Amino acid sequence: MKGLVLSGGKGTRLYPLTYTSAKQLIPVANKPVLFRVIEAIRDAGITDIGIVVGDTAEEIQRAVGRGGRWGVKITYIHQEAPLGLAHAVKISQDFLGDDRFVMFLGDNVIQGGISPLIAQFANSDHNSQIVLTRVDVPEQYGVAELDADGRIVRLIEKPKEPPSDLALVGIYMFDHHIFEAVNSITPSWRGELEITDAIQWLIEHGYFVSPYIHRGWWIDTGRPGDMLEANSLVLEELEPRIEGYVNRDSEVDSRVTIEKGAEIINSVVRGPAIIGEDTRIVNAYVGPFTSIYHHVHIENAEISRSIVLEYSQIRNLDHRIEDSLIGRHVVIHRSPIRPRAYKFTIGDHSHLGLLGNGG
Repeated sequence: MKGLVLSGGKGTRLYPLTYTSAKQLIPVANKPVLFRVIEAIRDAGITDIGIVVGDTAEEIQRAVGRGGRWGVKITYIHQEAPLGLAHAVKISQDFLGDDRFVMFLGDNVIQGGISPLIAQFANSDHNSQIVLTRVDVPEQYGVAELDADGRIVRLIEKPKEPPSDLALVGIYMFDHHIFEAVNSITPSWRGELEITDAIQWLIEHGYFVSPYIHRGWWIDTGRPGDMLEANSLVLEELEPRIEGYVNRDSEVDSRVTIEKGAEIINSVVRGPAIIGEDTRIVNAYVGPFTSIYHHVHIENAEISRSIVLEYSQIRNLDHRIEDSLIGRHVVIHRSPIRPRAYKFTIGDHSHLGLLGNGG
């Protein structure tokens, strides 16, 4: 089998962070989501992976390279515009050939990996297998309707009146018949070739599409709140380790990871949390469900349930930062007049002065 990762979207729901960075490279628990996808495919025994890229191709290629760090081979496939998931499959035919393959959206995080469902599909004669999970708001997703025997009857993209609460997770398995489908369907009202239409075409033409209902958590990291939720869930699953320096006046609990080169000075860090390489935490408090990436400096400040990207600085704040996404090379510091609370989604290279006490 081969792997196909879709990593060409603009990430508009994560603006302003994604004005300057590919959404798939924003880290969850200090590891870019795209890296987690590659590892999930690799761990399922697949080492030949194509990545569909768009406007952020150069950044993704620079970050991922040829795949050697994961023991896989990466092939890049350029999509000239975001014309739909089925279009991404269509332009990948030369890479995929007649091989069975798994298609994985590059901004999805799933609990437990994909090895069991890959094994199930590889040992079957099914033409396709789609991963479903129960969601609270199915109208926001592609939804599957099953019959009494558990077979897929139809798929509907973002229905106003969903026939079920089973949403497509963004992980699909296909054999070569999918190319008949993507070459037969027409663009939707959005101007895109929809993968739901292609799968429906397979069903209507007698091909067997089996459902796989995922029981663990799954998150599409397309919005700031989703990123924070994914970060919290992954942090809870990390095996803590201390590779950096913690001075005797600091308090770091047993659910915290301190990566190499990081320094914790006169500070408190409550887990689950992770402090990245060469980051300095001085006279500060880092609360649960917080990921601080590499080369960050936090001093005389408090932060919890947040993600801070590399090379940012947070200094001398009167109020705690919570539920925030803070981009790369951001500087947050105190200014003269104090507000009551802070909540941020801050893009890369921002410089934010906060109002503090008198002066």
